[in-house]
Amino acid sequence: MLQFKRNFSISKIVQAVDFTHTIIGGGVVGLAIGAELVQQSKNNNVLIIEKNEEYGQETSSRNSEVVHAGLYYPKDSLKTKLCIIGKNKIYQRKEFIPVRQCGKWIIAQNEQEMEYLEKLHDKSKEINVKTEFISLKRGKLDEPSIMARYAILNSPTTGITSAHGVMDYLATKFQEGEGNLALGTKVIGIEYIKGENVYEINTKTNEDDEIYNIKTSNIINCAGLYAPKIANMILPKDKHIKAYYAKGNYFSYNGPNPHINRLIYPCPTPGVASLGTHLTLDLGGQIRFGPDLEWVDNCDNYKVNEKNLDLAVEAVKVYFPNIKREFMNGSYSGIRPKLIGPEVKKFQDFVIRNESEIGHPCFINLLGIESPGLTASMGISEYVVKKFLS
Repeated sequence: MLQFKRNFSISKIVQAVDFTHTIIGGGVVGLAIGAELVQQSKNNNVLIIEKNEEYGQETSSRNSEVVHAGLYYPKDSLKTKLCIIGKNKIYQRKEFIPVRQCGKWIIAQNEQEMEYLEKLHDKSKEINVKTEFISLKRGKLDEPSIMARYAILNSPTTGITSAHGVMDYLATKFQEGEGNLALGTKVIGIEYIKGENVYEINTKTNEDDEIYNIKTSNIINCAGLYAPKIANMILPKDKHIKAYYAKGNYFSYNGPNPHINRLIYPCPTPGVASLGTHLTLDLGGQIRFGPDLEWVDNCDNYKVNEKNLDLAVEAVKVYFPNIKREFMNGSYSGIRPKLIGPEVKKFQDFVIRNESEIGHPCFINLLGIESPGLTASMGISEYVVKKFLS
């Protein structure tokens, strides 16, 4: 039988072989888990299958590129715990990953929002993430373009990074461990062969219609927007997962440079699955605003909805009053994988589980991996490998 070359530059599957671990999805989380596995043991023969022609082409690269502090989620949630771990890992690797710890202000414009900031500040002490209130006078001196009417909560451990820089680092670690990457390859079916305790994955490359079969001991579903579709290939119908998609449009700023030095966030709107239209910076200092929140049925349409620009301008004017519409333009959009739709007003944590209870051992599902997924990626990989794959 022909052998699958242990070659990181592999671009298509050319024959079927066995792998100890197969990761479906080459986004930042899939790359992080792959890197963790190959660094853990030389006996791990790991394959990442990615349907696009390059890794990280979807949710992983279409976001704010913020290194989140870990403030916004319930203190015992996976989102909080893994975000904090992942944040620290990114900063610890600043020699290899482009990152700037610029900090973030969360702005309160009324008494209700002030109460929200006080609760957030109290929670930050419980989870050991530093925050501090700064005076409105100091705020005006430090950021004269920003309007804060009631209070400013500073989050000094928030930062900005390059999504591609993070993924390039993880891809390099995966390559150093002789991991296998199959780009341009779609998973079209999965079967558990109970007598052999292995999974057979049916795949098809983008170059031809031939089906290739891969046998693997473990499957880790990191398919992001398509993770429910992959999960439903093995889940019984009564346990099928419905996918929801939340599109976020981002807008660039091309006006006079206001010399803003940090990220600026409004207080979140209660009951809305978004942190609001915030001001972020890229590593070059370019200002952008977003994301907004738009529920969509199609996860393949990344065209920016220019109809949302007026609403974005009004949202930004609350804390950046001198903004003018003519200085803002549609830039890009991203789509967040959701497990609950707009009618459900509750917190949804990351879902990370082994499907052994339904007769599929060593099938690890990662579902609803949205923000703060980029920040949390190395925290997620450590958690998955230690809990399920060690």
